[in-house]
Formats: sequence, C-alpha cells, structure tokens
Amino acid sequence: MPRHIARWDLDKTYLRTEFDTVRDLVRTALERPDEKRTNPGASTLLREMVRAGISVHILSGSPEQMRRKLEDKLRLDGIKWDAFTLKPNLQNLLRLRFRAMRDQLGYKLPALLQARINSTPSDDGVRMETLFGDDAEADAFVYSLYADILGGRISEETLLQVCEKGRLYEDVLTQLLQYARVVERAPSVERIMIHLEGQTPPDDFRIYGGRVVPFYNYLQAAFVVHEDGRLPPDAVLRVAIEMVVQHRFDGDGLARSYLDLARRGHLRGTGVAAFTAALAIMADSERLPGLAELREMMARLPAHADTAQRAYRSESTDADVPDYVTLVSAHNRRRKK
Repeated sequence: MPRHIARWDLDKTYLRTEFDTVRDLVRTALERPDEKRTNPGASTLLREMVRAGISVHILSGSPEQMRRKLEDKLRLDGIKWDAFTLKPNLQNLLRLRFRAMRDQLGYKLPALLQARINSTPSDDGVRMETLFGDDAEADAFVYSLYADILGGRISEETLLQVCEKGRLYEDVLTQLLQYARVVERAPSVERIMIHLEGQTPPDDFRIYGGRVVPFYNYLQAAFVVHEDGRLPPDAVLRVAIEMVVQHRFDGDGLARSYLDLARRGHLRGTGVAAFTAALAIMADSERLPGLAELREMMARLPAHADTAQRAYRSESTDADVPDYVTLVSAHNRRRKK
C-alpha cells in the first residue's frame, strides 16, 4: 500500500494557541517550547499515527521565525515529521502585503498543491491524505477546496472566481493556477478533521459533506481515523488512556465522545470487537492506567455502535460540490472578526 499522508495544522489544532489580541501574539512568540500547551490527546494521536507508518506533514500559519521553537516543542512531544511548512510573514511584511499576513486561502491552498506535486509518486496506488485543522480560520474551506481540486470537481473558471473573490495577489493567483493545472487528478483526500477549538456548531460544516468531521477531542479523531483503517485499535486505546490520566475523563465521558460522533453520522459502528480484543491483550501484558474507565467505556460502546450504524452518513450521500464562490466571502473567520 502507498504510504498515507497526514497534514496537520498547529495553532488551535495541535497547540492550544491564543492569537486574538496583540498581547496573545506577543506571549505566544515569547513562550519557550516547554511552555507551549498541546490540545488534550493530540500528541498521543500524532505519535500513534507516526508509529502506524503514516507520513506527517506540518502546514501551519505560524510565521517562519517560530520554526525553531515549534520544532523543539514537537521533539519534546516525541513527534517525527517528514515536512514542515511555515508562513513567510516577514517576507509579506517587507513587501507590504498586509492582507497576506492573515489570509489563509492564498497561503495554504498553493502550499497544499505544491506539496502534493512534490510528493514521492507511488507505483502501487494513490497516496491518500487525512487533513487536520480547526474552526478558528479557514481550514474546512481550504481543505475542502483542495480535495475537490484533486478530485477533478472544480473547474479552472470556478477556481479563478474563488481566488479573485478571495482577493489573492496576482502572482499568488498565477502560481496557484499553475499548480492546479499540473497536479495529478485523483480523489486523494480521505478525511478532513476539524478541531472545534472555538466550539463552532458542528452543523455549520455540513455544507462541506460527510468527508469533513468536526470533533471536540482527539479521542473522537482517533475513532474516525481507526475506522478509516489508518490506526490499530490499541492506538485508539492509548489516546483514551491519556484522556483519563491527564484530563480526568471517566468511562462515561469516553463513551459519550463516541456517541456524539455516532449521532452526527460520522462513524460506521465498526471496530468495537477490535477494541475489546486489544484491551484484553493490553491489560494482560502491562500495568494499564485507567483500566476501570476503559472497561466502562467498552461496556457502553456496543449500544453506541448500533446508533452509529443507524445514523451513518456516507460521503456518497453528500455528493454536491459546495458553492465555494459564495463561501469564500466568509472563509477566514478570524480576519472577519
């Protein structure tokens, strides 16, 4: 199988970053790597994805000047990555491109397309991708647009309209269109995971279809990635253990994380038997913290899996392409705010 790619944002996706005020930005810039806080479960999930053989590509809107601190933070968390792209905001400032300093469409979409073009081709199939972002900026919009470009669902005329309405600089637009013309067309984006850091109502993302999964915590993300066949069951349980030990989740809270996704139609209801078997092996082979909470979760999951099977909303039922030309006006929540 070709190696799977996970593309991760950092701020408000992996890291608990505040940047709504100038004071927030200064504090974030001055933080030492060991002072930066990780969203609950994110580091365990990312480590488990690397352990499962997934290629991790970081694409963050943080400025290039933050590279050393961010890389040191990831190393402290035991994360390995294959690519690390940060925003050239000093270059934007020197060129008086103030609009580009906050814009995500003109930064992330060309970066995604360029990374896809430059990725090592596979001789035995399409390299699928899982994308991680948050609801603070434009990730759901940009990721979905990227996915539909790769899937051949967006015409160049529509892309041009989106970019013009998004007020991209002329040279950025030219480069983006060039990338879009040469990138290989294949339905390559398997899942778009959006961390609800800002507590945006999940229904706000239905416009993008079943491929986009809004989630509140990283155990929920692990459940989805496991059902997609990208994580073994014991990896999901290790994320659950972190939620219990470090963030005081009880068994009911773990199970309700599954139930929330199930009710929203994002889980197929498969994998419960695999979790049960993996927990038995782990409990026999090691001293397992949070074992009582994990067993309580497992006692509740079969009923929740039935809910998932009834409510599952496959991507095929959401086949319409979003109206990106209309959506682009509100794609950057932080800029609008």
